Amino acid sequence: QVQLVESGGGLVQPGGSLRLSCAASGIILSMNGMGWYRQAPGKQRELVVGITAGGRINSQDSLKGRFTISRDNAKNTMYLQMRNLQPEDTAMYFCNAPHTGWGPGEYWGQGTQVTVSS
Repeated sequence: QVQLVESGGGLVQPGGSLRLSCAASGIILSMNGMGWYRQAPGKQRELVVGITAGGRINSQDSLKGRFTISRDNAKNTMYLQMRNLQPEDTAMYFCNAPHTGWGPGEYWGQGTQVTVSS
């Protein structure tokens, strides 16, 4: 049984930073890749950044430089480091696997809320 568990969301002021974590069980992230998606109220879910098993990274051009994906293979955990957060980054953030770069994979986490507000 595959489980993806996100953590690290919360309330942050504009310009602040957060690091989200996605701990996986039942699937090896380094062999399958993983992506971070987000969904704001009233909007479609969108890819933030993903990394394939081969290490290729797909991300929104508008987020490059602020959002960075990384992984700890020993912990089977992926991270999303978010910097200079803005109110428009407010959304529910989900991890998803596997990630091939061709759309979302089969498995989703439950999501973690990120709210950027002063």
